[in-house]
Amino acid sequence: MKLTRFQAAIAQSVLATSLLVSLAACAPTPTREGTGEYLDDSVITGKVKAAFAADPTVKATQVQVETFKGTVQLSGFVDSRESAQKAVDIARGVKGVKSVKNDTVIR
Repeated sequence: MKLTRFQAAIAQSVLATSLLVSLAACAPTPTREGTGEYLDDSVITGKVKAAFAADPTVKATQVQVETFKGTVQLSGFVDSRESAQKAVDIARGVKGVKSVKNDTVIR
């Protein structure tokens, strides 16, 4: 099947528009991560959790970790103020972490 020049131009236009729309859907906004940021944050979360698991002071199963655009948020329960601070220090030591928000509760 042979396309006319007009049909070919429309096909190219549709293809270019769909490409632009798909790229815009992956673009980051202040409240949404881009694809690359999401992957980077997933790696950071995994590294923080692994570091918690390796440390005897922090109970890794009781502290939840979430990362958004390099900011790590810690939540859950800790046994003491010292273990809460240790969790923050460990998280700050992970490459790629921009800041740490500590929402842990001492029980």
